[in-house]
Amino acid sequence: MASSTTITQQKKPERSLSPWQIARKKYLKNKLAMISTFFIILVTLMSFSAPFIASFLSPLPDVSKVNIGAMNIQPNSEHLLGTDKSGRDVLTRLFYGGRISLLVGFSATLIVITFGTIVGALAGFFGGFIDSILMRFTDFVLNFPFLVFVIVLNTILYGIVDGLWVLIMVIGALSWGGVARLVRSKVLAEKENEYIMAALSIGCSPFKVITKHLLPNVVSTIIVQGTLIFATMIVIESALSYLGFGVPQATPSWGNMLSSANEPDVLQGKPWIWMPPAIIITLTILSINFIGEGLKDALNPKSLR
Repeated sequence: MASSTTITQQKKPERSLSPWQIARKKYLKNKLAMISTFFIILVTLMSFSAPFIASFLSPLPDVSKVNIGAMNIQPNSEHLLGTDKSGRDVLTRLFYGGRISLLVGFSATLIVITFGTIVGALAGFFGGFIDSILMRFTDFVLNFPFLVFVIVLNTILYGIVDGLWVLIMVIGALSWGGVARLVRSKVLAEKENEYIMAALSIGCSPFKVITKHLLPNVVSTIIVQGTLIFATMIVIESALSYLGFGVPQATPSWGNMLSSANEPDVLQGKPWIWMPPAIIITLTILSINFIGEGLKDALNPKSLR
């Protein structure tokens, strides 16, 4: 009788967790990655709520209007981060600039991941002549003079197409080569497994094999790579805008705000104009990289942390 009671009191075996559930638990335990995630969510929400927030925090919510009477005001209770040389509130421009910088980074990353995954998957799966053609095209894109192409396209299309979307398309079109090579190498390794051969032997189409069997097994690598590319895209936008070849000057972005540091008097005597965008860019890039490292650790089946 006692033995039967003991048996009934035994705990039921715990349900085994899926790889994605295990990865989620490991990611949630990574404090640095979680802090970075919270920071990125906060920056994104504040940036895309810029009109609402600026109307409460700033007496100058218009980011394009020049205010001669409010030029170069130091930070105070009215202007929390001061004003720039055109009398525009720095805090307001920081919020609006975040919308543009994050939009450029996310849109360009989406183009890079999509196009790179398609090219890499096709090259790795079919091999032979198709692989050779696609990889030579990838090499051509990787060796293309990026800065020259951006300058030429912006000059040709200026006034015809929105300069912001020209920048996004150019950055995305010239940055997918690394993703294509990475996906190709992963697909080459995966397609030699028995489950791929079994799927082909029962008549599955190449499209179904790639989408249903190959890509789900390399998606973790693509996700990690996407986070790192997102950070890179924000840096590229900021650098090009700083040099005057990125987002049009009439549109506020973190890179455009940094371009004011080109003037010696601003760089030395008015740090409140250029330091806020510099700090927010640095923190955003660090946070995205910490998120990428956290995802890399969480999605690695050999990681025990």
